[in-house]
Amino acid sequence: MTEETITEILPPIRHWPALDLSGTDFDPVLTELMREGPVTRIQLPNGEGWAWLVTRYDDVRMVTNDPRFSREAVMDQPVTRLAPHFIPERGAVGFLDPPDHTRLRRTVAAALTSKGVERVREKSRRMLDELVDELVQDGPPADLTATVLTPFPIAVICELMGVPAADRHVMHTWTQLILSSAHGKQVSEKAKKEMGAYFGDLIGLREGSTGEDVASLLGAAVGRGEVTLGEAVGLAVLLQIGGEAVTNNSGQMFYLLLTRPDLADRLRTEPSIRPRAIDELLRYIPHRNAVGLSRIALEDVGIRGVRIRAGDPVYVSYLAANRDPDVFPFPETIDFTRSPNPHVSFGFGPHYCPGGMLARLESELLVDALLDRLPGLRLAVPADQVPFKKGALIRGPEALPVTW
Repeated sequence: MTEETITEILPPIRHWPALDLSGTDFDPVLTELMREGPVTRIQLPNGEGWAWLVTRYDDVRMVTNDPRFSREAVMDQPVTRLAPHFIPERGAVGFLDPPDHTRLRRTVAAALTSKGVERVREKSRRMLDELVDELVQDGPPADLTATVLTPFPIAVICELMGVPAADRHVMHTWTQLILSSAHGKQVSEKAKKEMGAYFGDLIGLREGSTGEDVASLLGAAVGRGEVTLGEAVGLAVLLQIGGEAVTNNSGQMFYLLLTRPDLADRLRTEPSIRPRAIDELLRYIPHRNAVGLSRIALEDVGIRGVRIRAGDPVYVSYLAANRDPDVFPFPETIDFTRSPNPHVSFGFGPHYCPGGMLARLESELLVDALLDRLPGLRLAVPADQVPFKKGALIRGPEALPVTW
């Protein structure tokens, strides 16, 4: 972009409140921001100042993959943000740039590749079958969130991490306290410290291990001196928390399928389209509130005729990118035949979600098990009576009452 095409006129700052949205409703504030332009300015409920917001698909991919935009630099300046109790930790993988970020993620890559994820497929399927067996045995009505959509992802991520089954419940409790703003900063920080101490002990016990689970891989890397114990613990905490996001994503996915029975019926009658359909549902579902973590521009950068100055905070919206009509024709339509479907629901660039393949696997197993084994599955209450989480960073139903 040439210097002549850049305007020095700043767009207005738009306040973006923390909305508690129900169902799969798209954020109305984000809709307005997308209409206003590809690069706008926002002020979130917490933190300080304002930040740039980038919403077009190509720009989102550029910012997230460009070393001129740094996660690490967020450590050194206050930024407007969604979460009230957000405290970045120096050295945590979410706030590292390459090459340190690359070095740290490499230690667990083997567990999160397609081969590593396939290692837990059959055990995951068995664990899910047991949960559905119990659901069928107890009979309707039931809360799908409590009976299947919560315990299943916890069991799978704990299996992948190398966390013993007896500790799944405490992991879930810590994760919920960390992800919710409803309990306050001190409660959240206490839970994070306790989870960190747990993983410090677990990884410490696995030094020199040849196991394939994440804790063993991290223990071996610490033993070889490739990463510090603190770095390993930070990565383990991030992966464990991220593993439970499947509960919310699958909750929204099944809410959508049960409120659009035509979609569920099609998946029942055409099982071969399920992998592609899951990708389309992942593209469509608004999996989080507002935006995630920001980046800081390390130098002046021009985007769509707007000058982002060195030191400016920048957010990207993956939700908006997934609705970019230049990439996804008729983006408001759920199209199970959409191809190609290069959605960015798991992010892009170095900070691409490491658990993306695992999340897809779990979604496929859930769709197969619940649609095939419960052909009459439907909501037990009107759609507008399904309670959705409040004060949470990740969107999803608090409960999903069903019958069959």
